[in-house]
Amino acid sequence: MSSVFDPDGEDLIIESRREAGATVLTLRGEVTVFSSPGLRDTLRDVLGSQPGRVVLDLTETSYVDSSGVATFVEALKMVRQHHGELVLAGVGDRVRGVFEIARLADLFRMVPSVEEALEP
Repeated sequence: MSSVFDPDGEDLIIESRREAGATVLTLRGEVTVFSSPGLRDTLRDVLGSQPGRVVLDLTETSYVDSSGVATFVEALKMVRQHHGELVLAGVGDRVRGVFEIARLADLFRMVPSVEEALEP
């Protein structure tokens, strides 16, 4: 588990685990300009090991700003370079809205739960 410092007091907590052949990253908090660099570093570490499927569990992610969306796009590109798959699970309406405003919602596979993301 790692925590990313945010000077506004909204830390992003990142928990990583392997499950059903995939890497699941649970994000708790806000993905902002302050926490995105730490998330990006974590994603690079995970993607460097060529994990196949990466599931970002956003069930407890309350907000994503434009830098967070850019981090997710970068992760999607890296996963695809390794012929893997990136799945966003548990995306709430507020977070989904940011992807829709950026016209990127269709770029990502979004599913209601981690369990569904892990299905073959």
